[in-house]
Amino acid sequence: MTIFFSGQDYKYELEGICKLFFPLKRFSHCYDKILLPNDEDYIITRLKKHSKTTLLWVRIKVGIIIKSAHTIVKNDNTDYLNECERVLSTLLYSVLSEVTAIKPSWGILTGVRPVSILQKQRANGKTDEEITSFFKEKYLVSDDKLDLSFMTANTQSKLLEDTIKNSYSLYISIPFCVSRCSYCSFVSHAIDRPNATDKIDEYIDLLCIEIKETANLARGLKLTLDTIYIGGGTPTALSAENLQRITDAITQNFDVPSAREYTIEAGRADTITREKLEVIKNSGAKRISVNPQTFNDAVLQEIGRKHTAKQAEDCYLLAKEMGIDCINMDFIAGLPTDTFESFKHTIDKAIELAPTNITLHTLSIKRSADLFTADGIEEYAKSNITAKMTEYAQKRLIKAGYLPYYLYRQKNTIGNLENVGYAMPGYESLYNVYIMDEMQTILACGAGGVTKLVGNGEKPIERIFNFKYHFEYITRFDEILDRKARVNIFYDKGL
Repeated sequence: MTIFFSGQDYKYELEGICKLFFPLKRFSHCYDKILLPNDEDYIITRLKKHSKTTLLWVRIKVGIIIKSAHTIVKNDNTDYLNECERVLSTLLYSVLSEVTAIKPSWGILTGVRPVSILQKQRANGKTDEEITSFFKEKYLVSDDKLDLSFMTANTQSKLLEDTIKNSYSLYISIPFCVSRCSYCSFVSHAIDRPNATDKIDEYIDLLCIEIKETANLARGLKLTLDTIYIGGGTPTALSAENLQRITDAITQNFDVPSAREYTIEAGRADTITREKLEVIKNSGAKRISVNPQTFNDAVLQEIGRKHTAKQAEDCYLLAKEMGIDCINMDFIAGLPTDTFESFKHTIDKAIELAPTNITLHTLSIKRSADLFTADGIEEYAKSNITAKMTEYAQKRLIKAGYLPYYLYRQKNTIGNLENVGYAMPGYESLYNVYIMDEMQTILACGAGGVTKLVGNGEKPIERIFNFKYHFEYITRFDEILDRKARVNIFYDKGL
């Protein structure tokens, strides 16, 4: 399918709208003359400026259906360019909804953090009624998603009030898994492959050096450690001995007892052992994740998981038995071959187990994931079954006492839906809120880690990227340490 851009170059936003309706379609782009392809689908987006008004026009051909629509924007609009982009996006959304009979519930919002927009509106003195009108009229957001956003914002607000001045979170990246799930697009490597196995010890050696250097930086700047998060990948894909090397490096270089929160992702049931849970507990970590994704064995097999639902349940119960009380369980709505009834069973089972936290993701089909090329996945992505799943989960979880406290969205998510963290009151993850709301500096170590420097709001957030792949991290480690010097430069300019 070709998208034509005439008189404007709103490619990012307009293509994002198109992907809401054609999630796996590959688009061609044309900025020159409009030469319609023979018997092929196309989307034309046009902006034509006249003396006092600007004409915005879209025309769409899908199969034998051809639809078009137009509207105008006044040239004296105080935010002319952004308003043209928004109105053209709205026009495109409306015509595509008519042609496809699909109506994405987040409207034309394609950004990652819709709750942040709501929080900023509140900070600017807008009432909830004004914010509701803004989202519904300007961005076509549904009532259900607005309700979810307000609930999430209300929970977040209480947590953000307690943010410590000049504080930071520490993130440690473990870019290894025991195998790659079919939906995964993260930079992680199967730990049993030679290019990973042969490099694990060297990777951990260097990671411990970066941890030490990061601690020195933070001390020198008199920053206060607030939360610690070890993620991946799957940290428990490492042996207990290697996991302890990392937790020991953290303990030796940081004031762990002073941190308000310490999380280690245990993740997959086929990596969790009593010995590794002992390492986690002895490290001072109080929060872990045990992530079944589904309690349907057939679905687990379909996505490439090497464990059963019973094993995931047993790992959760083992952690509880060992005295680890704050446990998150991850689930994904929209997994291939999952049915609505099966998904209901998963959510009902999760509520029966009663972990303190449940995170509900919506399947995002990324081009780098094996699932992207699976048979029938395009038609599955267009169905409304995933929306039904998330609606059911939201109602059941809230009824059971879980409240949404962080929310984010990804590209290529089925149904343009969202990922939501739910928690029992008092068990919300501060780190998850901070990374979504961008209210606190995060110092990251390890391959794929992204340091996010946050000042006092008067200057933009600055990011420092580590190399994505563990072999790059190893061979170019000196560059990693050199980049860390930018932390000092950022803070030397003043908060």
